[in-house]
Amino acid sequence: MHAWSAWEVYKTDQKNNGGKADLDFLESIFHKLVINFTWWVNRKDSEGNNIFEGGFLGLDNISVFDRSNALPAGGHIEQSDGTSWMAMYALNLMRISLELAKHRKIYADMSTKFFEHFLYIASAMAGMGDGLWDEEDQFFYDNLKFSHDNNIRLKVRSMVGLIPLFAVEVLDDEILTDHPEFAERLNWFLVNNPQLANLVSRWSDKGMGDKHLLSLLRGHRMKKILLRMLDGSEFLSDYGIRALSKFHEQNPYHFYLDGQDLQVDYTPGESTTGLFGGNSNWRGPIWMPVNYLLIESLHKFHAYYGPDFQVEHPVGSGNYLSLEDVANELSKRLAKLFLRDESGKRPFLGTNQYMQNSPLFNNYILFYEYFHGDTGRGVGASHQTGWTGLVAKLLHPKS
Repeated sequence: MHAWSAWEVYKTDQKNNGGKADLDFLESIFHKLVINFTWWVNRKDSEGNNIFEGGFLGLDNISVFDRSNALPAGGHIEQSDGTSWMAMYALNLMRISLELAKHRKIYADMSTKFFEHFLYIASAMAGMGDGLWDEEDQFFYDNLKFSHDNNIRLKVRSMVGLIPLFAVEVLDDEILTDHPEFAERLNWFLVNNPQLANLVSRWSDKGMGDKHLLSLLRGHRMKKILLRMLDGSEFLSDYGIRALSKFHEQNPYHFYLDGQDLQVDYTPGESTTGLFGGNSNWRGPIWMPVNYLLIESLHKFHAYYGPDFQVEHPVGSGNYLSLEDVANELSKRLAKLFLRDESGKRPFLGTNQYMQNSPLFNNYILFYEYFHGDTGRGVGASHQTGWTGLVAKLLHPKS
């Protein structure tokens, strides 16, 4: 997230200062990010196959295992989310280095490096054998790996399988014109590695406005993931996207190990497990930061595919929308958490009648850590402005 955040801060600052770019800030933070990226590549890809472990990664109890501790029988988890974050990281650093190369051409080499990193990661994720994509379910899952030839796919339908949507970048054709060395190296790499180019994106096919797409997902796989994400019986709530599919309410996931039944079921409110102190829950609630990134990704995909690329929203409604319209509809659902409904109540305040009705409280918005997956009630710490405050950007029209 550091690279994405740095790029967003840079662009916002540039816009607020009449187009004047703070290149010193971008260059300074870029060097630190490269060191961090290299650490991840060297330390969290134990088999050198471009599929990353990473462990905890902030999603607390989303897995059947505690991912911050040693796993059973010496195994390790090849993580869909960890690998996707690294693909996103590579694209963010590529974009930053391209910006720096506009003014300091030496950074063009770095752009190529991160482009290649992204393609190798994307190829590993898309692989049919030991990859993380499940052809039967048409979804991304983690793999529990005990040895080089022994995999167990952990079929939990969770945010872990949606995070691959985050790894997307759309570049204007103008960027290739402005960086001929970068374009030349890219073309050489793609010509000499056609299997990578064919697997992951439509780089050579210009989209709307002569744009180029870099993504972990071609249109077909993206639609398959959205088929679950936009389904009210799975991820889609009236108030955003759940962190775990509601499918697991009636179909808990079970993993049997040494006489133990480890279980993941849909828990839309407070956690019912003691993992991480039991005060955080990714097994059903709505979390603002990942919802925000899903919306941003849909806008990027739309910038490439245009209005003719449509998906059903909600699934089963017969209503087809462009990806931009889907992103806007999801923004409205998240805003509903805080806005008064038809009865004058704010969903985030839940059934607390005093908070709902007292003028001393009902006009003061609390930015809860996460929200109940069915009712929208605020859960956890009530002062998580740092990420739940992102709703302000969703309420603001995109320019």
